[in-house]
Amino acid sequence: MIDLSGKRLFVTGGSRGVGRAVALLFARAGADVALSCFTRREAACAVAAEVEALGRRAVVVGGDHADPTAVAAMLHTISETFGGLDFFVANAGVWPETDVPVAAMDDARWGQTLRANLDSVFVTTRAALGVLAPRGGIVLVSSTAAQQGEAFHADYAATKGALLALTKSLARECAPALTVNCVAPGWVDTDMSANVLVGEYRAKVERSIPLHRIASADDVAGPILFLCSPLARHITGEILNVNGGSVLCG
Repeated sequence: MIDLSGKRLFVTGGSRGVGRAVALLFARAGADVALSCFTRREAACAVAAEVEALGRRAVVVGGDHADPTAVAAMLHTISETFGGLDFFVANAGVWPETDVPVAAMDDARWGQTLRANLDSVFVTTRAALGVLAPRGGIVLVSSTAAQQGEAFHADYAATKGALLALTKSLARECAPALTVNCVAPGWVDTDMSANVLVGEYRAKVERSIPLHRIASADDVAGPILFLCSPLARHITGEILNVNGGSVLCG
């Protein structure tokens, strides 16, 4: 039912997890896909090969997503290859595994998380706005941590909370040419969480989710595809929760 033939997507952090799932789902819907990476270029190229096997065009770009010069080069390559963009998904980010209370959090930890999760989204989104075609869409990937906080990971929660405000601000700025929305996943089975979601802790997390399961990357990619489709043409500034009911905030 969702046909994105002839459309062009740029997804950041496309080498694994949610980014990979988004790239492949959009390709199955007919879109050409540009995907970025920072250090995992080989993995990103493998995803691009999967996109091409589906009959779509693919291009891999890389670099520091918080560096305006590097990001400008990414968008130049994408524009040269595709002639522009229809959709942008800001997915790249980090979740520091180590628990650190605010009182003990040093400037390095705080600054690294802000650069990876907030500065990078600002820089890549700003650059994408220069090439996005009218009637296109932007989706930012946030987290339930933005809505309920996350003890000992205040840096992560703060950056993801900022994305909610950025989504609403951009939605007003970009209307009526573009829709701008956000997905807020809970726990997702990806490489990022693999070391934590094990044993009894995994079982505890599953019990805390009303649907009694942890999301797959595809569970998050589906709502992102929906928000970029004609089915969501009258939705903008929305925060779509994808958490199995673990955070019920409207």
